[in-house]
Amino acid sequence: MRVPRRFAALTALLIGLLAAGLIGASAPRAHAGRIGAKRAQAQAVLLRLQQLDAQAQRANSRYQAASRKLRLVKHELRVNHQALGVARGNLGRAQRALAKRLMAIYTSGDQQSSLAVILGARSLDDLISRIETVNSVSRQDSALIHRVVSYQHQIVHSRTLLRGERNQARHLVTVRAAERNSIEGRRASEGRLYNSVKSQLQTMIAQQQASQAAAARAARAAAAAQASTPKGSFGVGTPVSGSAPPGRFSGVVGIAMRYLGTPYVWGGASPSGFDCSGFVMYVFSQVGISLPHYTVAQWDYPDAVSVSRSELEPGDLVFFAGLGHVGIYVGGGQFIHAPHTGDVVRIDSLSEGWYSSEYDGAKRILG
Repeated sequence: MRVPRRFAALTALLIGLLAAGLIGASAPRAHAGRIGAKRAQAQAVLLRLQQLDAQAQRANSRYQAASRKLRLVKHELRVNHQALGVARGNLGRAQRALAKRLMAIYTSGDQQSSLAVILGARSLDDLISRIETVNSVSRQDSALIHRVVSYQHQIVHSRTLLRGERNQARHLVTVRAAERNSIEGRRASEGRLYNSVKSQLQTMIAQQQASQAAAARAARAAAAAQASTPKGSFGVGTPVSGSAPPGRFSGVVGIAMRYLGTPYVWGGASPSGFDCSGFVMYVFSQVGISLPHYTVAQWDYPDAVSVSRSELEPGDLVFFAGLGHVGIYVGGGQFIHAPHTGDVVRIDSLSEGWYSSEYDGAKRILG
C-alpha cells in the first residue's frame, strides 16, 4: 500500500535522528553507563572523605591533648623555678644564721676546740655533725639546715625531670601536628577531587537529560504519527494475517513520559519512586487497566497477547532477563522503564547491549 506522506516524512525524520545519534541505540545506555561509573567514583571519593574526616577529628584531638600536656609541663616548670628561688633564699638565710652561730661559738667558747671543729669539717653535713657532737649548735638549727638543703635538692631533681618531660612533650606536639597536617592535606585533596567528580557528574546528567528529552520528543512524534495513520495504511491498521490485533493503549506512552527522571525504588509504585513492574502498573492504571505488580504476573495477564519484535507498537510491554524486568515500548526501537537501584525512569534501546541479549518478548494489553 502507499505510505502517507506525513508518515513517510516522520519515518525519515526518525531515521535521521537515529543516524545522528540523538535517539540512537547506544546513546542512552552509554550515557547511563558513564553516569553510573561516575556516580560510583563520586561515592567512593565521598566514602574516603568521610573516613578522612573521622581521621582528621581523631588526629586533631591527639594534637590538642599533646599541646595541653606541653602547656601543663611549662606551667609546672615556671612553678618549679619560683619554688627553687624561694628555696635558695631560705638556704641563704639559713646559711647566714649558721655563720652567725659559728662566729658566736668561736668568740665565746674554747676557740682552739671550735676552730678545730670548723676547719676539720669535710662538708657542710660533716660540719653540722661535728657541731652537733659538741653541742655548739641547737638541734633546731641543725634540722632547719637539713630541711632547706633537702628541699633544694628535691626541686633541682624535679626541674631535671620536668625539663625531660618538656622535651618529650615538644616532640609529641611536633609529631601530632605533622599527623594532623598530613590528614588535612589528604582531606583537602579528596575534597577537590570530589568537587571535580561531582561537577562532571552534573554535566553528564544534564547531557543525559537532554538526550532523554530528544528521545521522548521523537517517541511522542512516532506514537502520534502511528495513532493518526488511516486504517489500511502501511504499518498500522488492519493487521497482517496471523498477527496480534493492534494495540489500544498507545496513549500510555505520553503518560509514562511524565515520569522521566523519577528515582527507582524497590517495590515502588508511585511518582515518589518506581520499580520496573510498579512503573508499568501505575502507568496503565491511569487508563483504567489494573495490572498486577510483578513482571511474571504481567506477562501472564489474561487480556494480553504475545507480539513479535517486528510488530511492536507504542504501549506494548517488553520483557527481559527471564521475565525479571519489564518496560513500555515507545516506538522507534526504544522503550521507557525504571531500570534499577540508583537509577531513574529513562528511555533505552531494545538493540543496545544487555537489553538486546536479555530480550524475552513482548505482550500487548487488549483491554
